[in-house]
Amino acid sequence: MLPKKYRLKNSAAFNATYRVNNSHRKNGITLIAGLKKTKDIPTKAGFVVSKKTHKRAVRRNRLKRLMRESYRLLLKENRLGNAEQYMSLIFLGQQRALESDFKTVKQTIFELLSEL
Repeated sequence: MLPKKYRLKNSAAFNATYRVNNSHRKNGITLIAGLKKTKDIPTKAGFVVSKKTHKRAVRRNRLKRLMRESYRLLLKENRLGNAEQYMSLIFLGQQRALESDFKTVKQTIFELLSEL
């Protein structure tokens, strides 16, 4: 599980990140990066799969779990690249990513973080 200090939970923080509109997309996963850091605080990440993507909560939650675990492992391995320069990151799962396996999701998230 992703440690609490790395989770983006506040709806105001989500909205502020959406307003920046710095996004990258690959294989059904979109990464939205927030503002650049000014203080020495950890980068927080949020994971979203909308109800429009799939009507079943089980499918949406599975994709969120895969994305969250991929990010956690990359954080543990210190392979976040330039992502540590941002205050917040939001990963949006879309229809294309629902059928992906863990290996594909992890590779996609790594590539998205490398593009920042």
